[in-house]
Amino acid sequence: MSNIVSILKASSILCCLKDNEIEELAGHAVMRSYTAGSFIFWEGDPPKYLYIVANGRVKVLKHSSTGKEFTIAFFGNYEMFGEVAVFQNMHYPASAQAVVDSDILQISKDDFLSFLGSRPQVALKIISVLGERLREAQERFKDIAGERVEQRIARILFMLSEKSGQNLLYKRQEIAEMSGTTTETAIRVMVRFKEMGVIDTVRGKITILNSAKLKLLSEGPPSV
Repeated sequence: MSNIVSILKASSILCCLKDNEIEELAGHAVMRSYTAGSFIFWEGDPPKYLYIVANGRVKVLKHSSTGKEFTIAFFGNYEMFGEVAVFQNMHYPASAQAVVDSDILQISKDDFLSFLGSRPQVALKIISVLGERLREAQERFKDIAGERVEQRIARILFMLSEKSGQNLLYKRQEIAEMSGTTTETAIRVMVRFKEMGVIDTVRGKITILNSAKLKLLSEGPPSV
């Protein structure tokens, strides 16, 4: 129970709760483990739970009618996902898959909505987070529809750095999936960014060296 409490306290959405409220919510949470590649839920499943990453990484993705996979977002430690379907009481709009072996907290829809009933500050925090995610999604779809791949990748890197800091623990394949391009193209673009002194890369890690220049690249055609 103490481990679950510490995970809930670390969540940016739930950190405003009092200790007794965190302990109450922890009583409704269950920890489950997922191996890399396994699915936590599928698009179209009924919204039985919302989830918090205790340890690991999860990607949320959709499949087109042709079977092509499009990654919507990645979630890491202490981040919540699946709450949109819970609030709307609609089927999950996308699938969630463990990228690495992951431990996930799950809280049933009914228990969480009942808990929120007398805690509007948490509901407002979640609404704010959902609004930011919607804005990011709209920007990404606009990018994919009409912008060059270099600009799309720069925007993804800048967005991630704004959220997680200068050191990004993402593989180039994951950046490619979020940018709607191939891994080979993402590698080629990031090599170019590295030559420009904007980023540095080692296996599984990207370091932002020049945030100002990366922002400029994300806003218009690259100066290369």
